[in-house]
Amino acid sequence: MLWTMRAIGYVRVSTDKQAEDGVSLEVQEVKIRAMGVVQGAELLDLIVDGGESAKNLVRPGMERLLTLVNERKVDTVIIAKLDRLTRSVKDLCGLLELFEKRNVALISVAESLDTGSAAGRLVITIMAAVSEWERLTIGERTKAAMQYMKSNGDCVGNIAYGYRRAADGEHLEPDPQEQAVLTAIRDLRARRCTLRGIAAELNARGLRTRRESAWRLEHVARIVGRRKARA
Repeated sequence: MLWTMRAIGYVRVSTDKQAEDGVSLEVQEVKIRAMGVVQGAELLDLIVDGGESAKNLVRPGMERLLTLVNERKVDTVIIAKLDRLTRSVKDLCGLLELFEKRNVALISVAESLDTGSAAGRLVITIMAAVSEWERLTIGERTKAAMQYMKSNGDCVGNIAYGYRRAADGEHLEPDPQEQAVLTAIRDLRARRCTLRGIAAELNARGLRTRRESAWRLEHVARIVGRRKARA
């Protein structure tokens, strides 16, 4: 009786990656099924994690995959690309250790890697380490750039209530109407009014939110919370 490799395919997209060329669920599935044919494997299932981040392994599909691996119901896990599995070197090392204990190979189509060999495990770990280093470096540079822009008064991200974009389109300036609302909220808060009471008073004065809607408790809470955070 010929032995048939039992394989499981795993695909993942985050919400902002679904339309990205080469990463969509459909493209990943095609690549995985093709690799299954090349390997002569029986693809038992294709596990999908839609709209899930790879920052950690807490995902419904990943948990199911790990259960199958732990129960020794699979010989090989096939993925289209390494970062579909995880973006964390620590998590990857943990997965590789688990797969090795359960005698499960990991095949990544894009990187042409197979952890069935020691060389494959080494290369895939190094690639993940470099990928994480690049991600952290980009994050640090972005954070530094945003802090520099904020220190110069440049407009970055959402505009805080009480301010508006200046005529140059790059800097912020106080919005007189919203500043008046902030003053009213501060005064009412000093008189120990509840958040719900403040919202009711603002509505009674004919004041409206930035979106021209009636004030609600959560609107006031957001502004009060933001002021506390800056204090």
